Amino acid sequence: MHSRTSHPLALPVGTTLDRYIMNRQYAFAYATGELSQLLRDIALAGKIINREINRAGLIDLTGGIGAQNVQGENQQKLDVIADIRFERALKNGGEVCAIISEEEEEIIFTGNNHAKYVVAIDPLDGSSNIDVNVSIGTIFSIYRRVTPIGTEPTMDDFLQGGHEQVAAGYILYGSSTILVYTTGHSVNGFTYDASLGEFILSHPDLQSPADGTIYSCNDGNADLYEEPVRAYLADCRKKQYTGRYIGSLVADFHRNLLKGGIYLYPPTPKNPEGKLRLLYECYPLAFIAERAGCRAVTRTESILDIKPDSVHQRTPIFMGAPKMVDDLLSRF
Repeated sequence: MHSRTSHPLALPVGTTLDRYIMNRQYAFAYATGELSQLLRDIALAGKIINREINRAGLIDLTGGIGAQNVQGENQQKLDVIADIRFERALKNGGEVCAIISEEEEEIIFTGNNHAKYVVAIDPLDGSSNIDVNVSIGTIFSIYRRVTPIGTEPTMDDFLQGGHEQVAAGYILYGSSTILVYTTGHSVNGFTYDASLGEFILSHPDLQSPADGTIYSCNDGNADLYEEPVRAYLADCRKKQYTGRYIGSLVADFHRNLLKGGIYLYPPTPKNPEGKLRLLYECYPLAFIAERAGCRAVTRTESILDIKPDSVHQRTPIFMGAPKMVDDLLSRF
């Protein structure tokens, strides 16, 4: 006979994100509550974006707006909405003094000059996939400011380098919505339960496989890649590895993190410095990857070792299972 507490119809809901953050506050570098609140603010914005995405086709939120962002990319309606939602959430939360967004050329000042943190964010990565109902995501990186509290933040607060991140994460909006983040210790994933309005711990202490059989790259550019990369991809095909490329960085990264694989975005003649942005795409995902047992590198150095010189800087990246990354690098 089942006890009242173990009855299958009354199983525990699980650990909510709020409770997890509260219980793990000791693991934060500065456990005074501000970072905890900041992570909650990001989660709140993620819930709002999840709602907007789910009803996008019903209220004409799909498609472009006829303008380009600072990257020269066509802005989608949801790009702009996500940018506004995260900016509002971080301003109103009061824990962030400045934001760098993929969608904005300059620093966004929140007016909270007494706040201790800055955030670099790609509000909606892969948004061109919205029209065809493919997974998209948000990527964020958090730094403790280096300029004096009470003063106006500067570029120095954002150009500290990948190792100085105090937290990083992403939200994947797909068949389910999941928030994955790390504060430099374990990597944990929380799946959104819309009926409760809560993120619930679903992937505790994520550790990626050391090897894999998935490779992810834009195969249409394969002839433009450096010869060692072409040779590696040819080898993957000979071994009958599985080619998987969605074109949403968060979705490709998340799949490989869970299943084991390698993500490649090499330089090309068109993008000799690479295409992905260092501060709000590569740094945060590399920070997560390394804490989950993966590697994230250029051809010559760790992504986290790159010294930043501009907020919209780009970089090539090879990221994923360490054995696969090492195999690729051995060919140069």
